[in-house]
Amino acid sequence: LFFLYAIHRFHLPYRPGANAGGLIPFAGCEYLLRRRFEEAIDTFLRVQENRGPDAALSSALATAYRSLGFQTLADQVRRSVRSVRGNHWMFRTGHPADLPLRIRPELLEPTQGLFPILHEATPVRMDLSHSAWSDIFFLGMDFPEGARVLNISIDLSVRDEDASESPRPPVESFLRIIDRPVLRLVSVDLEASAEIDRLDEIFDFARDYLGLLKAAVIASGLVPPGMEGSGQPLSDLLSRLVGSGRGIELVSQVNRIPKGSRLAVSTNLLASLIAVCMRATGQIRSLTDGLAEEDRRLIAARAILGEWLGGSGGGWQDSGGVWPGAKLIQAVKAAAGDPEYGISRGRLLPAHTIFSPQEVSAETRRALQDSLVLVHGGMAQNVGPILEMVTEKYLLRSGAEWQGRQEAIHLLDEITAHLRQGDVRAIGRSTHANFHGPIQTIIPWATNLYTETLIARAREEFGDAFWGFWMLGGMSGGGMGFLFAPTVKERAQQHLGDIMHQAKDQLEQAIPFGMDPVVYDFAINEKGTWADLRTDDAALMPSGYYPLVVPALLRTEQLTLSPARRTELDRFSAACRTDPALSGMVPALFDRMLPASESQTGEEENLRALLDRYGFDRTQHEQIKADLRSGRIGLAQNRLPINSQIEDVRSGDVIDATESADDRLRAIGQQALAAGEVAVVSLSGGAGSRWTQGAGVVKALNPFCRLGNAHRSFIEVHLAKSRRTGRLCGTPLPHVITTSYLTDQPIETFLDAADSYHYPGSLHLSPGRHVGLRLVPAARDLHFAWEEMPQQLLDERAQKVRDSLHAALIEWARQTGEGSDYTDNLPRQCLHPVGHWYEIPNLLGNGVLLALLEERPQLKYLLVHNIDTLGTDVDPSLLGLHIDSGADLTYELIARQLDDRGGGLARIDGHLRLIEGLALPREEIEFTLSYYNTGTTWIDLDRLLALFDLTRDDLDEATKVS
Repeated sequence: LFFLYAIHRFHLPYRPGANAGGLIPFAGCEYLLRRRFEEAIDTFLRVQENRGPDAALSSALATAYRSLGFQTLADQVRRSVRSVRGNHWMFRTGHPADLPLRIRPELLEPTQGLFPILHEATPVRMDLSHSAWSDIFFLGMDFPEGARVLNISIDLSVRDEDASESPRPPVESFLRIIDRPVLRLVSVDLEASAEIDRLDEIFDFARDYLGLLKAAVIASGLVPPGMEGSGQPLSDLLSRLVGSGRGIELVSQVNRIPKGSRLAVSTNLLASLIAVCMRATGQIRSLTDGLAEEDRRLIAARAILGEWLGGSGGGWQDSGGVWPGAKLIQAVKAAAGDPEYGISRGRLLPAHTIFSPQEVSAETRRALQDSLVLVHGGMAQNVGPILEMVTEKYLLRSGAEWQGRQEAIHLLDEITAHLRQGDVRAIGRSTHANFHGPIQTIIPWATNLYTETLIARAREEFGDAFWGFWMLGGMSGGGMGFLFAPTVKERAQQHLGDIMHQAKDQLEQAIPFGMDPVVYDFAINEKGTWADLRTDDAALMPSGYYPLVVPALLRTEQLTLSPARRTELDRFSAACRTDPALSGMVPALFDRMLPASESQTGEEENLRALLDRYGFDRTQHEQIKADLRSGRIGLAQNRLPINSQIEDVRSGDVIDATESADDRLRAIGQQALAAGEVAVVSLSGGAGSRWTQGAGVVKALNPFCRLGNAHRSFIEVHLAKSRRTGRLCGTPLPHVITTSYLTDQPIETFLDAADSYHYPGSLHLSPGRHVGLRLVPAARDLHFAWEEMPQQLLDERAQKVRDSLHAALIEWARQTGEGSDYTDNLPRQCLHPVGHWYEIPNLLGNGVLLALLEERPQLKYLLVHNIDTLGTDVDPSLLGLHIDSGADLTYELIARQLDDRGGGLARIDGHLRLIEGLALPREEIEFTLSYYNTGTTWIDLDRLLALFDLTRDDLDEATKVS
């Protein structure tokens, strides 16, 4: 399947003489959206047999083959997850009466009015090498010989200036019985809690921030997955587990470890929660202390199940924190009796070999701790696409990537040997070589400009005392390691923190950061996950729990509180007077109950100031808001009438610019370029939220790829193109970069720091003069977008999570106020750029066009393009074609392929129009349109001014151009 995908994606469309045009059958696309990949492939192949191959059909076939390939792999892993010994009984339990579990008696008897608390503390895992992501489930099941990981369980603390906190297990779970027949879930670090009294709510993962705890409840067997959709009362299930009138409280806490640490915090938290639930129900022999090997393996299997239930998942090394110390984790060939036997070459679960003190001495472990500086660089990235690309390249057996995988396997052996020998400096050399060799050979995206900057500055500052870089997890920028000589480690910890903050300050507008960088203190955890039972005065939840729950309890009439809650409040009050860990609790409770109101007022004033500064049109905004609320505008109303006549373009409506260049037109274009009659306008007002999957950066500044051995941004690439054109024609091109309130200052600062990349021509920023205030969407529009418009159906579990999320967002819109101003966020998050149409009128209003004409009066033509349209170029032939046509505007189109969604060129009621996809009365019409709009436009400047009833002489009159 993946070879067929590669043939259609990378080879057939680029053969000499290949047909670039063609239409994609809508029926096949519907099959794709519904995950009926085989039927989609059959549909596309029938059309290909009838009309021959073309690039459009190849794009559709490539997507279908790739999707079917990944679905096949996911199904294989899913079957193995369900069939792991110890998992399958849960899928057969569909009624409370069938539940075989009971809470252990040690947890059922209160002492001094409080139920005991079972507490689980779990380290996280730090991998020295994952042999090029070999712990991806399918890779381990297909190539067990090469699937090996070397990782270490560690305790952590964030290094503060006073270094007062010692490393401790960063993940903790708490379970106790409560005297109410509900399931109470609390996440201390996420500040989220819920009391659940309905079974279906447990399976609703996106309803709140408690999805991980719900997954643990299900995967541990407290509420078996077979109960989903049974309609049985939760109270019956709890009664069977803990007795009538009682319930269970499950609490999680992550101790100051930020997201994106690449230390598998979420997986180990899930494993910790599952462990505490399984201990409480007797599925694990030991109620407290450590675990036997078979229990660790069962918890790891349940954690894999929990991640699948939640629609996520990493690799099998991620639950390594359950095991103690340093260990080699390796895939195992499937044998007779294994569920995978006869299906795959390897088993789902790997084998763990814990290094003894004789194999890796205490001195070596101490030396590693004395040399390694562990950090979180602050970047926030989704590693999912990386793992997909790794799987794809593994299956295609691409030459360089396959050789890189072999090298990574060899390097793991090398690192293991160095670890046994106690040679920490050699470990640094090997991890550094691993990152700069096989890791980047397979996935160049594993590194980035930020990471390379940190490595270069560490080497520059510490010289030979810098022993090497160490990538943690799937990609760099988040969790990372730097090895130094022990004599400089203390200084390196301080300086590396400074280096990271300096680099973040320089790059935070260009690269997705989720937080400020931090330096950790760490210690190797030699126990693995560990439990203790807290009774009597110790039977209290962690300190962060109480500011979350106590304010609501204090507002409740005391007589309505349960006896256990009243006892707990009394005990908590006494502890606040004697326990130093609770010394700051009273101010924290007051802050929670009586939050300061000044900051909200300040934010409102800040928002008003931003709106005034950036050109907010209040009259227009109120009209839009009124129209949205009344239903005059909306997604459904944006569509053309159903009786509109919409046809594909005719042969004379477009000019094929892919054919050999016309020498006459090329000469016209070259003459205009040499005469200085052309300028380039790059639209750069966007925050790149889709590009970074929600992180929000200045897309124009994002160093998206490495060219010429250096990371380049979109702006640098387009300035290089304009520089080349100017050099070839003998006249530098003026280049304009349009900006918005989001991008203006960052781009100006960035260009100043880079000395405008030494661009030889004039370079102007065109700041936006309009801004919008976001509105809370109408529920009808959300329904339309998610139910009426075509949507890609996801994998079963992921689709359930998305449906739940959509329902939560619709309910939020209704409760917040449909069509109301969205102000419940940081002020800049409440604004939005108003769109590309405004960018050219902005040139008139902000004086940039006037400045251009003053420095170059002969200017006649503009090339306008999106900053991320990398194929755009000031081509003399296309310029000559535009000049020769005498058109006001000339648009560059491309032949449509599957991913080119969102409208196109059509004849509508006899008129040639570019139309957006949301304006089409039916979705299938888009698939009858041959051409897609690239957004690149050639403009005749004087004709454009005439459309606005302006001339060049009017540009210095503010009343005419405003």
